[in-house]
Amino acid sequence: MTDQETPKCSHCGSEMKKWGVPADSTWGTEFFWVCFNDDCTYFKRGWDHMWKTQEVKASYRNSVHPTSGTQSPLPCWSYDALKDRIIED
Repeated sequence: MTDQETPKCSHCGSEMKKWGVPADSTWGTEFFWVCFNDDCTYFKRGWDHMWKTQEVKASYRNSVHPTSGTQSPLPCWSYDALKDRIIED
């Protein structure tokens, strides 16, 4: 996969969106691919998992590094969190 091919979420099949990483991050890329489907099973299960294991009201969204293809959780604290950094092409 190249950084220009739009991947689909491995958990729900939704098309992922470009998400601009913060300028001071150490991720070494300008964006991640992120699933912003609020009905994604990964995101929905994350709320219970985080409460049971960490006692925090948070979840995570599936993210993919654009050059390595590595998937990782992207923590979020609400349904709208992180959506302000979506990059529309």
